[in-house]
Amino acid sequence: MTLFRHPEDRIPVLLFACVFALDLTVYFMASSWWLPILWFGIGIIPKGWISAWNHHHQHLNMFRHAPLNRLLELIFGFQTGVTSHTWFLHHVVGHHVNYLDQEKDESRWKRDDGSTMGEVEYSLITTLTAYPRAYQVGLRYPKALRVFLVMGVLQLALLGVMFWHNWYNALFVFLLPMATSLYVTAWATYFHHVGLETQEHAEASYNILHRGYNLMTGNLGYHAAHHAKQALHWSKLPQLHAQMAKDIPAAHYRQPGIPFVWSGSEAKLELTDEQVEAMARPAP
Repeated sequence: MTLFRHPEDRIPVLLFACVFALDLTVYFMASSWWLPILWFGIGIIPKGWISAWNHHHQHLNMFRHAPLNRLLELIFGFQTGVTSHTWFLHHVVGHHVNYLDQEKDESRWKRDDGSTMGEVEYSLITTLTAYPRAYQVGLRYPKALRVFLVMGVLQLALLGVMFWHNWYNALFVFLLPMATSLYVTAWATYFHHVGLETQEHAEASYNILHRGYNLMTGNLGYHAAHHAKQALHWSKLPQLHAQMAKDIPAAHYRQPGIPFVWSGSEAKLELTDEQVEAMARPAP
């Protein structure tokens, strides 16, 4: 019996494990002051990509067995700053339920007065409120809340042991990357929905079609499709996007962010009628 729900997840999980093995190697072996700092800098963008896969996992667990999923979530927690069931509560049964209502959305981009937040304001607020809002949603889902709390305590205990063993390496290899990845994730989500007020899933998200971006984020760029059917495996999002293409406004597309685009990162795009038609055609 296969361990994975979907075979497409095998290579990504192997890569996450390799990155974590490198984290542990630097943590235990680095004796110079500069190496943990260098590793922190090198890891900012890759761990931002891993955050997208943590997001996918908390929509649809990658393993068939709970202990393996919890172990993967511990790794994700150290890499992304988002612990087990945090995104399930905050995002899956929070944001996805409420994202069309800016008074309720756990990732809301509007201020209380109805005006639009700026990038930094949104990113800081979403980062600082991620865990409190996850807890608030969890009060309606006690089983998930128990896992969230138990795994959160375990994650903190393991991090505490790492600080006790080597506080300097733990700071740059784990704690700062965790905090930075959470902030980068919040910043990236700002561009998913900001300014779009509608009750139609096809019109409520910006989409990114860049091949490299979608390779590294598990097709997160097909965001309207993801919101239309959030339990759909990441590998099937391009096909669903093709089915929805004619209903998605041509102006609801963006450039990817750094490092894929250095000039005009996250800028809005407008597809031509021919490009929309090409997407809507079934693959040969």
